[in-house]
Amino acid sequence: MPVPTSLRRCPWPTKPLDIVYHDREWGRPHHDDRALFELLILEGAQAGLSWTTILAKRENYRKAFDGFDATKIAKYGAREAARLLADPGIVRNRLKIAATIQNAKSFLAVQKEFGSFDRYLWSFVGGSPKVNRRRGRGDVPAFSEESDAMSRDLKARGFKFVGTTICYAFMQAAGMVNDHLLTCFCRAECANLK
Repeated sequence: MPVPTSLRRCPWPTKPLDIVYHDREWGRPHHDDRALFELLILEGAQAGLSWTTILAKRENYRKAFDGFDATKIAKYGAREAARLLADPGIVRNRLKIAATIQNAKSFLAVQKEFGSFDRYLWSFVGGSPKVNRRRGRGDVPAFSEESDAMSRDLKARGFKFVGTTICYAFMQAAGMVNDHLLTCFCRAECANLK
């Protein structure tokens, strides 16, 4: 499907893949546990890289990590880690791969404790999206009190690659905070989603 170029959107999506992601996914509330886990892992994988790089590899990540099935990933051992380190379709970083395996274990523990990963994560914003009124790129912070709290709690539960900046980017992507600029055509639509 062609990407509309005449629409006013946030300034960060400049490449076709970014634009499609922005227009169809970013800032829309996610409540599916598997999708939230995938997004958290991909945000951590992005650390030090561009989001465009990760988006281009997303299908490879899905294939390499069993569709982000946390139950399967939590059982990965040395053989699976070696396979992932040799996979050119993903970011081959030993620490990020180990973090994904650890995060799957922590994810399962959170699901067991809270009934769902969704319920746990959305508690950091009171259960519904926080709708911001950002006028320009400079108004969008890299972190917030909520992302600080989420980061601290995730780390205490054993999660890795979940610093406050990663958590804030995750919150934006998962629709927990609506940081579409006031001039972006997606803002109003996302503001009406729960």
